[in-house]
Amino acid sequence: MTLGATPKPSLARHNARLLALVFSVFLLTVAIAGGSLLMAPMARRSADDLAGLMLLSAQTWSELPPATRADFEEELARAHWLSLRDPGPTAQAPTPGADEWHGFYVHALETALAHKTGHQQHLAQETRDGEAWLWATLPSGEGSIAVGFPARRVGTQPLRTLLITLGAGLLLALLTATWLARRISGPLARLEQATSAIGRGEIPDPLPETGPRELAALAAHFNRMARQVRELLAVRTTLMAGVSHDLRTPLARMRLALALLAEQPSPRLIARLEQDIGEMDQLIGKVLDLARGLEREAGEDFELGDWLAQLAKDYPAGRVRFAPPPDPRLLHLPPLALRRVLENLLDNALRYGGGQPIDLLLEATQNAVRIGVLDRGPGIPADQIEAMFQPFHRGDASRSPVNGGAGLGLAIVRQLTEANGWRVQLQPRAGGGLEAWLTIGRTP
Repeated sequence: MTLGATPKPSLARHNARLLALVFSVFLLTVAIAGGSLLMAPMARRSADDLAGLMLLSAQTWSELPPATRADFEEELARAHWLSLRDPGPTAQAPTPGADEWHGFYVHALETALAHKTGHQQHLAQETRDGEAWLWATLPSGEGSIAVGFPARRVGTQPLRTLLITLGAGLLLALLTATWLARRISGPLARLEQATSAIGRGEIPDPLPETGPRELAALAAHFNRMARQVRELLAVRTTLMAGVSHDLRTPLARMRLALALLAEQPSPRLIARLEQDIGEMDQLIGKVLDLARGLEREAGEDFELGDWLAQLAKDYPAGRVRFAPPPDPRLLHLPPLALRRVLENLLDNALRYGGGQPIDLLLEATQNAVRIGVLDRGPGIPADQIEAMFQPFHRGDASRSPVNGGAGLGLAIVRQLTEANGWRVQLQPRAGGGLEAWLTIGRTP
């Protein structure tokens, strides 16, 4: 960060502000639309009804016998919260706007009264028994009468309602926006911390694969990447230790042979030197193959049955048996990666197969093809199958390149299959031996 520069807001705060603004605009729009299209028409209709009731009460009072007017006034007060009295000083209607400011409903009532009586007047307000009353002077018979009602009869406070609604809505919008922002940015913040840890050479803990689908998928992909990095670091350490260990034996023999050659040249010692150099070259080649295991190769279209038949012919006659299926299997696959996988499986089968022929099989289902390499060797115990895919792990303790190998073949197979989305499986073979199956998803 540049010295003196204003720090940028966090993703959570940025999203919270944006969501709060959107929610606030939405609430304001709802309030305006509801007030103008729903509340205002209802208020005008209610005010028109009240104006009609007030005018009817004033006219009815003038038509009643004086003896029954008291009962009528009592019924009005009980049922409709209306009161009648002599207009007195209100007989002269004040000019519009000369009295107190009233709310929307009272203004609608004044408009309705003006429409029904033919003249505009402003409702007068007074305090009666500690309560605010509103009065209007209405025609009654040959004269006029004051009709009033308590302010609580109206009871509407649209401005306060609007302010409370907007305030509560804004608070709810802020809380919801903050919660949503943290729900979205929380996993991203954990991902940023984990990424920084990998950049420092550390191995972070797996991220929780929860939350929305996209974030859960992102966490799953990151966990897979972190696991691959951890495995690569482990493989690198194992490679360094294994190479240094396995090179010591031929180097020691070569040093001894050179010492003996200095005293007396011998064709046998020279042949031993050439064999040790070949063994070291083979080991280095296997290590390079393992290092290239994650490189992706472009696919090609080829007929798998013919391709496997040609692969079987590359081995000595009778060592690898393959019967092509009756129908062709045209697939789009990386041929070099497929050859490296199958050659490693075939080499292992030939090395441990006890000199018996190896069966190369091709099976097809609707969604995948399976290639099997079956031998009649001693097999692998079930509890050691997974360990056989680790670099430099040998089923045979021998260090001889003839019997034991470098212990890298199955590790290369595992890396190549994972890099190409395939699956390799080892299992005991009925009647003795081992079955190695490579499963490849069918490509369109």
